[in-house]
Amino acid sequence: MAQLNKKIKLYLEANSKVYKDEVKNYLLQDDGSGAYIKAWSVSGLTKPTDSQLASYETAGNIEEKNDTVRATRKAAYGDIGEQLDEIYKDIDAWKARIKKIKDDNPKE
Repeated sequence: MAQLNKKIKLYLEANSKVYKDEVKNYLLQDDGSGAYIKAWSVSGLTKPTDSQLASYETAGNIEEKNDTVRATRKAAYGDIGEQLDEIYKDIDAWKARIKKIKDDNPKE
């Protein structure tokens, strides 16, 4: 099940809002029965209904899986300085290594 914050991110982006700019304009709370929106002050956008948030469940699940893939890839790629050095020395070997990382960690 997709996290509430991920579904809110998708809702904001679908309504032409920049998530990083809006994250401070809502507050989530969990009293033990699951997270919910306690406060909402996103300018020009009404608080999403449960039905609207539920419509982002599948997309949220995919995005969460892809976040994991991105983190795995980032760790496998290594330091950008090392990559640039590798490219300078042997771009074909670098391409092959990056392709293998991507192939071993596909996104949905």
